[in-house]
Amino acid sequence: MRLLYLTAGAANMYCGSCLRDNALAAELLARGHDVLLVPIYTPTRTDERNVSQEKVFFGGISVYLQQHSAVFRRTPAFLDRLWDSTPALRWAARRSIPVDPRSLGELTISMLKGEAGNQRKELDKLLHWMSAQDAAPDLVTLPNSLLISLARPIKRALKRPVCCTLQGEDLFLSGLNEADREQSLALVRAQVADVDCFVAVSDYYAEFMCEYLRIPECKMRVVPLGINLEGYAVRERPRNDDVFTIGFFARVAPEKGLHLLCEAYRRLRARGDFPARLEVAGYLAPEHQRYLQGIERQMNEWGLRHEFRYRGVLDRQQKIEFLQHLDVLSVPATYDEPKGIFLLEAMACGTPVVQPRRGAFTEIIERTGGGLLCAPDDAESLAEAFYELRQNPERATDLGRAGAAAVRTDFSVARMAERALEVYEKVISF
Repeated sequence: MRLLYLTAGAANMYCGSCLRDNALAAELLARGHDVLLVPIYTPTRTDERNVSQEKVFFGGISVYLQQHSAVFRRTPAFLDRLWDSTPALRWAARRSIPVDPRSLGELTISMLKGEAGNQRKELDKLLHWMSAQDAAPDLVTLPNSLLISLARPIKRALKRPVCCTLQGEDLFLSGLNEADREQSLALVRAQVADVDCFVAVSDYYAEFMCEYLRIPECKMRVVPLGINLEGYAVRERPRNDDVFTIGFFARVAPEKGLHLLCEAYRRLRARGDFPARLEVAGYLAPEHQRYLQGIERQMNEWGLRHEFRYRGVLDRQQKIEFLQHLDVLSVPATYDEPKGIFLLEAMACGTPVVQPRRGAFTEIIERTGGGLLCAPDDAESLAEAFYELRQNPERATDLGRAGAAAVRTDFSVARMAERALEVYEKVISF
């Protein structure tokens, strides 16, 4: 099968969507399929072998310039190549410019207008490149519904079906101001008919997005997440020391709930005098530095600052070691998360998880048996779950073993690829 994947780069951040797209493309390549993984906006950053093409379309610099000045919508190709180059895009990525949705409403709307938007020149470049390939792909996939405006012109140019993956874009849309959000939603909904099949990464998200974007159920399929298990190993318990270690591994941002985890940790520590610590790792955007500083001040006021550590961004080996040395992982997000790849990564190490009963967390934990569910946005419920695992290490060990086994059976990258191929084959043969 010949597949063309578009994947939206997230600049200097390890992005769950980029990791998922790259892992799937790499597995399909390993199975002998002809796959092109093409970045949009910026080069992608992954913690395993990156199989994406070097060339980036809709380069972030060009998209920004064309949005804010008509001059750049008519510049010659040799000038465009300067700011579309990989070095220029990597330099821009290192600048770590905040991407607050409230400041990107007009750009989002323009991109959703497609051929009528300010980035029409970028669309023409992509279509020209696609048409110049030696053979047309059997199928093209879009990385999210915010790029749905590409579907119609791609189908017209290639005469091939287009799928669209759904993996968390509602969080961005909800951050737009009301007027921009409503216009953006209207534009997406108006183009649903241009997509042959939508692929959600969880049952929760499939149901939610059918209603949110008004997608007919007959067009929706689910391909659950899977991870590349290379290098993962279950850590043997019990540990040599008796320090109870709770971990957080995700973007450090309010919606990921680190502040809620810290409050639960405070309540846990009030239950007894036992050694414990709270370890945090993940990307910290410039606009969220004050958020982390506020948490550190609060932990200091509670007398717990010496038990709290922020480890920063971790590479693959560091991530695995981090997860292996936790007693429990928790990312108590305050919104309905559609993915939760960090849960699979923790379980692959035999580490149990504690999560709020919301979004995809519920189905992952219920299907794997790899953790406990608690009430959403409830620090006391979270603390109670931690205390149960601390007091009953055998239970924690059993949960860790169950999760590790289930991830290897049902949530490996091989299983994800099998499910994806089943969907693609049906779309192509339709």
